[in-house]
Amino acid sequence: MKYGFVVPVYNHGSALESVVKNIEGYNFPIIVVDDGNDEKNKNAIAEVVKNHPLCVLVTRKKNGGKGKALADGVRKADELGLTHVLQIDSDGQHDAERVGHFVEVSKKNPEAIICAYPEYDESAPKHRVNGRTIANAWIHTVTLSKQIKDGMIGFRIYPVAPYVKLLNSHAIIDARMGYDIDILVRLFWKNVPVICESVKVTYPVDGVSNFRLIRDNARISLTYARLFLGMIVRLPILIYRKIKG
Repeated sequence: MKYGFVVPVYNHGSALESVVKNIEGYNFPIIVVDDGNDEKNKNAIAEVVKNHPLCVLVTRKKNGGKGKALADGVRKADELGLTHVLQIDSDGQHDAERVGHFVEVSKKNPEAIICAYPEYDESAPKHRVNGRTIANAWIHTVTLSKQIKDGMIGFRIYPVAPYVKLLNSHAIIDARMGYDIDILVRLFWKNVPVICESVKVTYPVDGVSNFRLIRDNARISLTYARLFLGMIVRLPILIYRKIKG
């Protein structure tokens, strides 16, 4: 089993250095995806990659969204012969000390996605926490299962092979903020096991958010609409799996 990180970066060039320092001790390749950043962020990313030998840079000419960036990162992982990737956001919100635990769980369950669910501290905005509860209720609906505790957090380990197979299937997968939900549910539908583990999440006071309230909520709603239709088509199989346990 060969592990690596995929770190999509957009507007978080200044935070990337800290994230890389927190994970490079695991001695895994760190695939950094520059998702069409401006010159300031692009230069910051290039400097981090230059100073940290484990980093592998993937550059997108235009910003395509988190989904496009992650897809390119996972394809690069496949090219490098990695069997598993740990996705971690570049904004520094996630507790990198949990990486070791996630890898150990993954090694015992190599076919599974090890998906985080957040442990919030007092810095978490209430509207984010409440919105998460509603979003996860929809995930439980379209999977007919409560196995996925959180479908939006960007901290999880994926087995590369089923991920790339899904990408190559030409399924319509949201390219932006709905991507984490979309890819996870579709892999669950493909019978890829999901194991959930907690991770602490902190919101920096001066943090930069790429979330756009109207645009991204609309895209997430559209993602759920498509997934609901997909669930209807797969209903007999999902009911069978639920009964079978």
